[in-house]
Amino acid sequence: MNEPGRDRIRELLDAVLAGDGGDRLQDLAATAYASPFHFSRQVSRAAGEPPVAMRRRVMLERAAWRIQRGGSVTDAAFEAGYDSVDGFSRAFSRGFGCAPSAMPARGERGHWLPAPNGIHFHSPTVLYVDAGGVHEQPAGEVVALMVRHDLDDTDALLGAAGSLSEEEYRRERMPGHQVLTWSGAETSLAHVLRHLALDKLPWLASIEGADEPDLGGPDDATTLRARHADIAARWLAMTRDVERRSAWNDRVIDAICDPPESFLLSQIVAHALTFAAHRRQLARWMLQQAGADLTDPVLDPDPINWHRRAGGGPT
Repeated sequence: MNEPGRDRIRELLDAVLAGDGGDRLQDLAATAYASPFHFSRQVSRAAGEPPVAMRRRVMLERAAWRIQRGGSVTDAAFEAGYDSVDGFSRAFSRGFGCAPSAMPARGERGHWLPAPNGIHFHSPTVLYVDAGGVHEQPAGEVVALMVRHDLDDTDALLGAAGSLSEEEYRRERMPGHQVLTWSGAETSLAHVLRHLALDKLPWLASIEGADEPDLGGPDDATTLRARHADIAARWLAMTRDVERRSAWNDRVIDAICDPPESFLLSQIVAHALTFAAHRRQLARWMLQQAGADLTDPVLDPDPINWHRRAGGGPT
């Protein structure tokens, strides 16, 4: 019986993929504090793939990822746990149908190999778990509306904050306030708007398999608005792609988290929308406290009115 809150996929991948123990079953089993027999049976039953085969496949995917980004074949071979470049090249050729030196560019083919469980290497800090086929999960226009409203409303709030003085923008209005225990203090309008503008960036990095993003830099409203415009375009493209592929049940496993955690794409979008909506209302209250004019229709928080404006219908 599973303990509440345990992430079984993360635990499985930790045991199979962690460390430098190589492909020996006893080494992988030792990572999970289990006998080789029981570990192999448990992993094979849960993932549909023996642990040693899974590790070798994901390590080959990682090697292909590195080679497509300019890494040397020799470095990729030893990072993948092979004792020789020749042995690595033979395994790579069997998997990808070409020698490592002939691997097509990433724009021509991906770095994934066929997998019975949808678990793939995505980047040095992220694994991707394909849900394995289309799953029926109502989303469509409701999610699209909420995503676009969130992005447009955030842009409007950042625009309104641009007219405030530096003192009002950074004035502490909610001492000790935190939206999430791990996100730091959000006691001023500057704090809240920074989170609104930038908090989707780490999620995008995980989903895209990119490096950990830089969340530093100036946090004045004008700069944040410009950064948000770029993030918004990527976020909208991501959600549209997920909806097009019916991929809401696909999963990323984010090793940036400590400990690593797995997230469904639907969970990521729901999380982002929930806390963005909360922060947008906080920002309105703080803007009002700072004396900003909130009568402009573009600052109306109601998605019904936003949708009517966006669609050109009656308000």
